[in-house]
Amino acid sequence: MNPFLFVLFFLVLTACNQKSNTTSIPTSITDTTKTSLSGNRVYTRFKVPNEFKRVVSSPNSFAHYLQNLPLKAADSPVRYFDGNLKLNQSVHVAVIDIDVENRDLQQCADAVMRLRAEYLYEQKRYEDIHFNYTNGFKADYDKWRKGYRIKVKGNQVSWIKSASPSDSYSDFRKYLTQVFIYAGTLSLEKELQSVHFSNIQIGDVLIQGGSPGHAVIVVDMAIHPTTKEKRFLLAQSYMPAQDIHILKNPNQVNPWYSNLKKGIIQTPEWSFRTTDLRRFHELY
Repeated sequence: MNPFLFVLFFLVLTACNQKSNTTSIPTSITDTTKTSLSGNRVYTRFKVPNEFKRVVSSPNSFAHYLQNLPLKAADSPVRYFDGNLKLNQSVHVAVIDIDVENRDLQQCADAVMRLRAEYLYEQKRYEDIHFNYTNGFKADYDKWRKGYRIKVKGNQVSWIKSASPSDSYSDFRKYLTQVFIYAGTLSLEKELQSVHFSNIQIGDVLIQGGSPGHAVIVVDMAIHPTTKEKRFLLAQSYMPAQDIHILKNPNQVNPWYSNLKKGIIQTPEWSFRTTDLRRFHELY
């Protein structure tokens, strides 16, 4: 295999490796402390902690999209891309009802990119859909939909005009497949801007680029009206590719994490530093 391709595929396959050891969407969200835990959306499934108020996101925002992610039935297991059950079923509290391509591609950083890209595609913000390959090549969906395709030859990556213009969903998914092959935690971490942990928002990403590396995304948040403490829910995919799922908090009875935590954010399968927080550059 060409050395360039070998390195890229190696990075993709190890990006999330374990360390040792549509329906109508509401236009506003209110505090749901009395909402049934059987709700089929993120914001209706999970009650916010006592005295906290759920963040009310603006319609058409990325935060609103994430809070309204559809969920599978309560107690649904996490499955790998091939349909088999994830070996560790003790890390999640809900499974997001979004398909996983039947290839081992949609791992941790890929799941973050998938959610971001799906939101932008839904909003027809095609020019904002772009991700970098591990070698730095910028893969723009806006160019892809105009009929250009990405050619990899040796150490060279370039665009060639080889298809008819199309913004169909099937062609959009083909674009994402290419991104998943050649991008990962290393490239995504470099793309995102660093954010102080006290300023965490829905849509922010905790990410450690590397081999191994990992990434999780904030999908909901509540704020205490007096102390201004923030509590948030985290979602991930993992390796091998699997259903995107909302994580338990191994240090709490409920799944909400706090931004008052200093130093380390311990998730069921990874330890992040509070300095690992990143944000997409484009406005929500």
